[in-house]
Amino acid sequence: MLQSRSLTRAGIHLAAAAAFGLAGFTAASAETKWDMPTPYGDSNFHTQNIAAFAEEVKEKTDGSLVIQIHSAGSLFKHPEIKNSVRKGLAPIGEILVSRLSNEDAVFGVDSVPFLAPSYDQAWKLYQASKPALEEKLGEQGLQLLYAVPWPPQGIYAKKEITKGDDLKGLKFRAYNTATERLAQLAGAVPTQVEVPDIPTAFSTGRVEAMITSPSTGANSKAWDFLSHYHDTQAWLPKNMVFVNKGAFDALSDDEKAAVLEAADVAEKRGWEASKVETKTQTQVLVDNGITVVQPSSELIQDLAAIGETMATEWQEEAGETGQAVLEAYKN
Repeated sequence: MLQSRSLTRAGIHLAAAAAFGLAGFTAASAETKWDMPTPYGDSNFHTQNIAAFAEEVKEKTDGSLVIQIHSAGSLFKHPEIKNSVRKGLAPIGEILVSRLSNEDAVFGVDSVPFLAPSYDQAWKLYQASKPALEEKLGEQGLQLLYAVPWPPQGIYAKKEITKGDDLKGLKFRAYNTATERLAQLAGAVPTQVEVPDIPTAFSTGRVEAMITSPSTGANSKAWDFLSHYHDTQAWLPKNMVFVNKGAFDALSDDEKAAVLEAADVAEKRGWEASKVETKTQTQVLVDNGITVVQPSSELIQDLAAIGETMATEWQEEAGETGQAVLEAYKN
């Protein structure tokens, strides 16, 4: 009888433990965690904007959806992020849109030189191209959440560049198809280099010039390895935050709404932050001894001619979709 009671008590304890464990499992499973790879460091304004986005998602969902940011390529390197999200290895990620231009020309429209060289023009181009971007991503099981531009692109070099011919023969850092093509048309030698590798690439002589934003120049401490920044304002490439459609569809309706609302806020905040970034980071370059050059009319004309060639090439490659984007932009 005593043995029977002991077994009964043991059974109760086991049942209680099992119930406790089940309750713990239920509580744990109530929280969805998304790992999010990003290409840039924590000090970058894109990453900071994403951190605010993640915090807002957490607040709006009362903690049921938590986005864990893995910055500076610590989870997946920049070239790997898009496919990692597509394959479901990470539910959400951030990439430079024009990195995908080798897949489809539509992804490279924001990197056609002098097509949309101001924030107002860049916004109009984004609105004109957004439906095509969403369609192309949707075909791969991906969904666009929001996009934010970098500051306008300028030329960095170890000397002043006064005309297009000054670029001939220089080892020129490229970060996408557009910058590679620009280097080729300018007679420079394109070399693919990711942002974290810029200082080493210059110090070892792999590259001698590049075209990028004041942000990248300041974050890379460009004053350690070059002397001049030419404020050409050639184009405003965008980063986009996107999600695996399956992961998004698995959320509750309230969680989906929270993500989309936070994304809308992040997009508006990011565009304004980019404008501030342009001014503050250009000043950082000046404060650290970089000579900021207003480009000569000859250099602008030479670059504009390259831009016209690239615009024609882009339209031919993008076909009817590209034509529709340009018509929507112009109208």
